[in-house]
Amino acid sequence: QVQLVESGGGLVESGGSLRLSCATSGFTFMITVMSWYRQVPGKERELVARSSSEGDLPKYGDSVKGRFTISRDNAKNTVYLQMNDLKPEDTAVYYCGAGLTIGIPTYWGQGTEVTVSS
Repeated sequence: QVQLVESGGGLVESGGSLRLSCATSGFTFMITVMSWYRQVPGKERELVARSSSEGDLPKYGDSVKGRFTISRDNAKNTVYLQMNDLKPEDTAVYYCGAGLTIGIPTYWGQGTEVTVSS
């Protein structure tokens, strides 16, 4: 049974930092492309960051480049999203996704809410 469980969301002031974690099970993590997406009500889910199975050549959404960092620990089957210099527009529900390609993830977590106050 595939499971992706996000944690680490919460309320933070503008300029602050949070680290999201996504613990996974039920698939071979080390060959899986892992992604973070976010969504606000009324808008489509957007890519925040994506990590290849090797963890090299990460891809970031334009709005988070230079502020967010995706990393993974294949030994712990966990992917992380370090978010620095947070802005109110980063407020969203953040979802962890897993798949075998760089396309839309096949599996999703339940989401963790991030709220950035101004």
